[in-house]
Amino acid sequence: MDFAFDARTEELRTRLLAFMDEYVHPAEAVAHEQRSHLADPWATPDIVHELKAEARRQGLWNLFLPDDEYGAGLTNLQYAPLAEITGHSPQLAPTALNCAAPDTGNMEVLAQFGSDEQRERWLEPLLTGEIRSAFAMTEPDVASSDATNIRTVIRRDGDDYVIDGRKWYISGAMNPDCAVFIVMGKTDPDGTDVRRQQSMVLVPRDTPGVEVRRAMRVFGYEDHYHGGHAEIVFDGVRVPASNLVGEEGGGFAIAQARLGPGRIHHCMRLIGMAERAIELTCRRAVSRTAFGKPIAEQGVVRNWIADARVTVEQLRLLVLKTAWLMDTVGNRGAHTEIQAIKIATPRAVVDIIDRAVQSHGAGGVSQDFPLAELWAAARTLRLADGPDEVHQRSLARRELKKYQ
Repeated sequence: MDFAFDARTEELRTRLLAFMDEYVHPAEAVAHEQRSHLADPWATPDIVHELKAEARRQGLWNLFLPDDEYGAGLTNLQYAPLAEITGHSPQLAPTALNCAAPDTGNMEVLAQFGSDEQRERWLEPLLTGEIRSAFAMTEPDVASSDATNIRTVIRRDGDDYVIDGRKWYISGAMNPDCAVFIVMGKTDPDGTDVRRQQSMVLVPRDTPGVEVRRAMRVFGYEDHYHGGHAEIVFDGVRVPASNLVGEEGGGFAIAQARLGPGRIHHCMRLIGMAERAIELTCRRAVSRTAFGKPIAEQGVVRNWIADARVTVEQLRLLVLKTAWLMDTVGNRGAHTEIQAIKIATPRAVVDIIDRAVQSHGAGGVSQDFPLAELWAAARTLRLADGPDEVHQRSLARRELKKYQ
């Protein structure tokens, strides 16, 4: 990357690159080995705890939070190149820096909308990495791409809320360190304003009536590094009314505030994943021979590499522009660009990783290289945080308004 960032960003980039080379990349194989011997397959390997301790010691911690009271106080533009670097090892690096979803979005929600009591009980241990969390929104029985469809009910009963519903693909919930869920449901299911029907409540994992039923697979992977993606049933779950996040009816607005930064963070890391795929493609191409000459001399492979480089440079510029707009005019002002990167980045990165898989032959789909997992993660992000088609629909509507 040849961009000239401010001095603080450049200094953090230098330190983070060194941390990746010295600690994270060597830990990848160690983490796989340790995980194979864990009694609980969802537990965190010791090497990850060691990475977290070292990252915290080096001051590479909570870099995603722009609020300097809780995080590093970086702008989106400053954080963007750092998140890209973590994308080179998406299974380990974000967690090592306490910058992994869904904790990042949940910490942002608690910092912005949580009460003093909620911040003390849940935000502080999340900030120190003592616990993990999950965000329970997606449901199996409705099209969750439209959040107004959700059926989980949050009913007021005296000084409590009672929650009934079923969620799935709740990221992080299989990890035994996941101590709390932010649950989105309807407190006013018959309300006339469909965007004011939803609310969010904090539900401790050990609350009676919470059943973490099973781990959902993603293209055959259970995603142990990110705490899995669980199906959870809430059956008469009772929590104090003080566990409400923000105000009743504010769930939809909070979800939108949460998803803006999450979308750009994912796109930043996707660019790092594409860079890893390009690096692996190039190393493979210069080390293997087919039909009498190195793969690197095959015209089609050279085209793949050239197209990938052009694409990554284009995507990076669009993501950096989006980050700058979020800093200068806010998430609403950057709405079109946020949707544009969410459409363009996963789609293009899936293609880059797919060609990297192709260049590795059977090795590309094996567990001996990270490419299959990278592909699955990138492809999933065409669904997560809103599927492509929802963003296309909204972006096109904004464009058409200019002419109507």
